[in-house]
Amino acid sequence: MDDRQALASFSALSQETRLQVVRTLVVAGQDGLAAGSIAEGLDVSPSNLSFHLKELGHAGLISQRRESRSIVYSASYDALADLVKFLMEDCCSGHPGIRASLERSEECCDGSTKSQEATVA
Repeated sequence: MDDRQALASFSALSQETRLQVVRTLVVAGQDGLAAGSIAEGLDVSPSNLSFHLKELGHAGLISQRRESRSIVYSASYDALADLVKFLMEDCCSGHPGIRASLERSEECCDGSTKSQEATVA
């Protein structure tokens, strides 16, 4: 991730509703949520939500797909992971403990049950 992309991501996340949308979609997982469900869950008007979804999409933090008559939105886990890596890249002169925690964070959203089981154990 370059500086320009990081700035676009941070800019998109610096608004309360957009941050709530991303957090909601992260919890929803790869199946995502329909726009109406997101609006209802966050108590935001559909037109207001549409504006925020567009901003998050331009920043590359969410993706969308059509399912029948609905548009379903999902968190872009790769983009979010890249943003975290960008922040941690120069952290603590590569201190092994911090680098290890960053590597463990990559496992949390890979969809494998093995990493989920390790988190529960």
